[in-house]
Amino acid sequence: MFLRLFLIFALVPIIEIWLLIKAGHLIGALPTVAILLAISMIGAWLARSQGFKVIAAIRDDLAVGRMPAAHILDGAMILAGGILLLTPGFFTDFIGLFFLIPATRILLKKWLRIWLEKKLQRGEVLVIRR
Repeated sequence: MFLRLFLIFALVPIIEIWLLIKAGHLIGALPTVAILLAISMIGAWLARSQGFKVIAAIRDDLAVGRMPAAHILDGAMILAGGILLLTPGFFTDFIGLFFLIPATRILLKKWLRIWLEKKLQRGEVLVIRR
């Protein structure tokens, strides 16, 4: 686990700096900064609108007595996407937008389900019921 975290915290900034340098050389410094600001503004708007939709869906589920588990997962992904958009750079912005767009969130939830089912089958995850 430590190695994975180390790789994430070491590789992500290197990728970000490399992409920023490449974009700066290709289109110039000002357009690169303008693109990053535009992506951040679009991401903030998307996070806000998707967040409000998820809050309304959670409220509706709770009103009829259903557990809003899927919507809570959506909310966590939207929060993660918003946090990633706060980090300057193209790589984290791309991942953040991936978490914010509803269609890609559906794909991510399917992948997470498959991953969790495999972990459960191998006994790597323990579920305790009370």
